[in-house]
Amino acid sequence: MYDQSQPPAEGLGSEADPRWAELADLALIIAREIQFRGYVDERAVQLSPSEGMVMRHLQSDPAAPPSRIAAATGLQRTNLSTVLRGLEAKGLIERRICPDDRRGVTVHLTERGRTNYAVVRREWAAAVSAAAGHDTRNLEAALTLLKTVEAGLVAARPNTPASKPGE
Repeated sequence: MYDQSQPPAEGLGSEADPRWAELADLALIIAREIQFRGYVDERAVQLSPSEGMVMRHLQSDPAAPPSRIAAATGLQRTNLSTVLRGLEAKGLIERRICPDDRRGVTVHLTERGRTNYAVVRREWAAAVSAAAGHDTRNLEAALTLLKTVEAGLVAARPNTPASKPGE
């Protein structure tokens, strides 16, 4: 836990501020606790972390080529291929040949894939809300900070266009 006897520097924090490590640790613990819970709704399909990342991406990019999914999720193309096969076997996605060139493929959510995402998000929301005692007073600030952290981590990801110098 953060030692409150040592006041943090004012304004922008640095990596020396131990609260950043505490935040990272808590984010990992919370994510794992959510995964441990499983699902009450029988329609919910349990996914691996990599499958979850792909499904999350497809919610905002529902007809994506594998190269775009790999770039957005940080997965290697070979690993992505395995993940896509698993999601296809679960009936959550389908691959379609591009009508333009007949060589490329796009990945599409199925209705089951859209439904599954909605079902599991409702269960996550219920679990997290209950764990917080349904207290929403700091929810907006927490969401803002976590979105900023997510965007910063994605931008700093190795081997992504956003992290290449000079671009």
